[in-house]
Amino acid sequence: MILALGVALLFTGAAAASQLSDPGALTRWGLPIAKAVQNGAVAAVIGSLVFAVFILPKHTGARRGKGERETRPEHPAFTQALSLASVAAAVWTLAAIAVMLFTYSDVSGLPLSPAPSYTEGLASFLTDFSTGRAWLAVSIIAAVVTTLTFGVRSLTGLALTTALAVGGLLPMALVGHAAGGDDHSAAVNSIGLHLLGVCLWIGGIIVLAVISKNLGDITETVLRRFSALAGFGFVLVAASGIVNASLRITSLDQLNSRWGALVLFKVAATLVLGIFGVLHRRWLIPRLSEPRSKGAAASAGPLGAKRVLWQFIGVELLIMAAISGVAAALARTAPPRPEELPPNASPARIITGYDLPPELTPERYLTEWRFDWLWVAIVVTIGAAYILGLRKLRRRGDKWPVVRTLSWFVGLIALTYVTSGAPAVYGMVLFSTHMLGHMALTMVVPLFLVLGAPLTLALKALTPRGDGSRGLREWILIGVHSRYSKVITNPIFAAVNFAGSIVIFYYSDLFGFALREHVGHELMVLHFLLTGYIFILTMIGIDPLPTRAPYPLRLVILLATMAFHAFFGVAVMGQTSLIQASYFGNMGREWGLSALQDQQLGGSIMWGIGEIPTVLVAIGVALQWSRTDARETKRKDRAAERNNDAELTAYNNMFAQLAERDAKSDQGER
Repeated sequence: MILALGVALLFTGAAAASQLSDPGALTRWGLPIAKAVQNGAVAAVIGSLVFAVFILPKHTGARRGKGERETRPEHPAFTQALSLASVAAAVWTLAAIAVMLFTYSDVSGLPLSPAPSYTEGLASFLTDFSTGRAWLAVSIIAAVVTTLTFGVRSLTGLALTTALAVGGLLPMALVGHAAGGDDHSAAVNSIGLHLLGVCLWIGGIIVLAVISKNLGDITETVLRRFSALAGFGFVLVAASGIVNASLRITSLDQLNSRWGALVLFKVAATLVLGIFGVLHRRWLIPRLSEPRSKGAAASAGPLGAKRVLWQFIGVELLIMAAISGVAAALARTAPPRPEELPPNASPARIITGYDLPPELTPERYLTEWRFDWLWVAIVVTIGAAYILGLRKLRRRGDKWPVVRTLSWFVGLIALTYVTSGAPAVYGMVLFSTHMLGHMALTMVVPLFLVLGAPLTLALKALTPRGDGSRGLREWILIGVHSRYSKVITNPIFAAVNFAGSIVIFYYSDLFGFALREHVGHELMVLHFLLTGYIFILTMIGIDPLPTRAPYPLRLVILLATMAFHAFFGVAVMGQTSLIQASYFGNMGREWGLSALQDQQLGGSIMWGIGEIPTVLVAIGVALQWSRTDARETKRKDRAAERNNDAELTAYNNMFAQLAERDAKSDQGER
């Protein structure tokens, strides 16, 4: 890795001394080396934690019965994976701190120094500048993850630690190379997805190389599980890399530059690794379970295949190290497309990062697109997973309603349109279009997704594991029956969260944060999609839930929600001051309604769109109620036929006994 980094830096001249404010050779070489080590360490951390949480069994031997205390020792591969996570996390922390210090030296043009003036400038850099705050956040997250990897052993705790470690990729994506380019949002999303794919794929290869001697009889199982994860990581790395490179070049001729040469090297090396992955899955892994015949060649059978497999993994690690070194050098090399804001930028470009789109017309609701690659990746992933689940059911001979399949994919198409189509493009400059996208995101998209019943399909399609490890099916069941799930899926809590978060969001600084910051925008999309999904799931969903409200309570909640949407929509329509005036009022827009009139239009959109889906959900609740009553009536009728109406006979006998008792009581009084 260091060798490839040095060659790449010399090739591009990125390590040469700067004519203006040169920070010195230590910073010029130390920063890319520290970044390369940091990237490798974080990949090893996330890869190790993913193996411990999703792939490896925690204990050796057979599982104990339910309710019995676990006394088995940890599986040596599980223990070694967590040891690797601890060591790699410590390296990650130290490397992140080094990157933080070298980055300040690089941007300030000052060599590292213990002087008070230098440390004061460093403190200001870490608190007042986004790059400094980002690397400070990475260092803190890495330190916390290091502590947790030493002390946490429960799988749930390790899952939360994994989520925190993955969260450490976010600040890196925000300040990564090209994140400040012409399309900031697309660049950040593609870098984030690229880093995640690298950690799942390359991190997993690192883990396999470390724990290989301790896998024993679970080698084939572990490799098959990782093979699927590595395939997903490869697709993520390749697709996000293509997107990110396309944002940096304006023509194919620019690939002839030194920057382009490094990109082409990464592409070629990634394809070679992909070929290795195919060989693993199609040729080597199946041979691990083949019986070895007498007199066979040394390379035949499971022993020979295992030896070749680990040789392949060793070669892969060398190629991956070279890619990591080149990637670190690429981050120090200027891309062909300039990344600075043009001096004649329009007000909309300054505020939103994009030029003002043309006037909104009915046709442009279909023709204006700006892809949000994060949600495109999510849609493609869960759409492909749904198709794989359907294929598995069909091969097994089970049926799945076509209506549910159509509903699911209509929901995914709608989600893509809301996050990447006209609602996303014009939602950045028009309050009304923003509200249109918001209501579609929280009321329309979840309605179709809930009817697709993805959890029910997953539980039917996924095979339960019997070795004590937790796959996707086991984690789904744990999540459904968790205390957290009982709280957020309580229909009253879901309704309050669904309705109340709208008021909190629009009448607080959260709205401004979502408008101005990319992270805020993505969190807004996630929050309102989930609140809408959970609310509709508690009303009409068939997926498993800890508890379900009676039908009369559901209808009452829906009526209350409908009234609240109407009240809030009317309140926005009658408001005479702008919400986030410094944003919508300074857009420099010369077409369409004024900012205040557009806001009032947004209130009417909220009122109108909020009512229609609510009425449809109420109709769905009423239909389910009717069908439940009909099924209960049929059940009682069948029971009456089996036992000669014993329930009704017992009921009549009870009244006869009461009447006889009353008669005897009257005779006694006389």
